[in-house]
Amino acid sequence: MTSEVNHRKTGHQYEQTAADYLTRHHLRLIEKNFFCRSGEIDLIMKDKTTLVFVEVKYRKSRAYGHAAEAVTQSKAKKLIKTAFFWLKKQNLSPYTTDFRFDIVAIHQGGADIDWYQNAITQE
Repeated sequence: MTSEVNHRKTGHQYEQTAADYLTRHHLRLIEKNFFCRSGEIDLIMKDKTTLVFVEVKYRKSRAYGHAAEAVTQSKAKKLIKTAFFWLKKQNLSPYTTDFRFDIVAIHQGGADIDWYQNAITQE
């Protein structure tokens, strides 16, 4: 198995961990791994009437920083652009649809999970 395949498998594993965690906190899964030319959204969830676009980040430990710190300004812009594309594809308007961007940071093999609601804002 190549390194890229292992990395993708690990990513999917922790995206599922995040989805399970958010589901336990009463969010409902809408879609996983939405791809388009502008980027990828790990999880699309619903929190009551609010759509939640979730970026999942994993680090084995905090020795090299917190996983959430890996969400750069560039990544945030791509996530927003991708979310707007998804909304358009669903015939939803970003002006009339309630949505937010969350980050789920996972450390220690899933034993340590931090959920940051509304962590990415539009400029």
